Amino acid sequence: MPIVNRVADLHKDITEWRRDLHAHPELLYDVQRTAGTVAEKLKAFGCDEVVAGIGRTGVVGVIKGRKGKSDKVIGMRADMDALPIEEATGLPYKSTVPGKMHACGHDGHTAMLLGAARYLAETRNFAGTAVVIFQPAEEGGAGGKAMVDDGMMDRFKIGEVYGMHNFPGMPVGEFSIRSGPIMAAADYVQIDIEGKGGHAARPHFGVDTVLVGAQIINNLQSVVSRNVDPLESAVVSICVFHAGTADNVLPQTAQLRGTARSLTPEVQDLLEKRIPEIVPIPHGNDDGLES
Repeated sequence: MPIVNRVADLHKDITEWRRDLHAHPELLYDVQRTAGTVAEKLKAFGCDEVVAGIGRTGVVGVIKGRKGKSDKVIGMRADMDALPIEEATGLPYKSTVPGKMHACGHDGHTAMLLGAARYLAETRNFAGTAVVIFQPAEEGGAGGKAMVDDGMMDRFKIGEVYGMHNFPGMPVGEFSIRSGPIMAAADYVQIDIEGKGGHAARPHFGVDTVLVGAQIINNLQSVVSRNVDPLESAVVSICVFHAGTADNVLPQTAQLRGTARSLTPEVQDLLEKRIPEIVPIPHGNDDGLES
């Protein structure tokens, strides 16, 4: 894929921006440094308007084209938040913040959109208006919804929004697109198990939460394999299993955490119905998943 010369010229700057963001990861809505950096650069690029604090810590930049007249407004979106993961890469620009890391590529997304904003603000070789959207709290915080709920779409009269996600393993210079949904809705699953602790040598006197948790994990796999239409897609993954502190004690409690992902509202509703049926929810809690 040919790259516009001016964009290619920005490669060094974009790389530096990305590495700076990577070294200073922030979580969810607590992205003050990142949002401040973004707003500062958008102003320096000459955006017609820069607004911070949308959806708590989101940033929007407005760039008006000068090629003809058009009322069309296109949004381009990137996410800014990182993940609560300890980085162990050894890179010279690795995270400087203990327990936080840009492990999902949002540093790259933000840097790429900053590069696009700089190019568009310089050239303005388009009709209509480009709105660059920098969203907080993509990793489970519904930051996009927060920005929409804050009136972003109506305020800037945005007609459509485009986003992209890095894809490790895809050859450099290639893009992948498809019709229909491509990025799944992600719901959060947490299951707390209360059993009866005891000595490992006398399991018959206890209620083994590790065994219960293992059975739950196995049974949850039937939600997709035996409930979801084979022509549809869904994922139920338990990624955290916390239980016990000693190798000779049956733990009193255990906790499972994971994710349920779907591409249509109908499948999402099915997951939300079936998971609590497999893992009965205590009286008074009527919601098995958290978006």
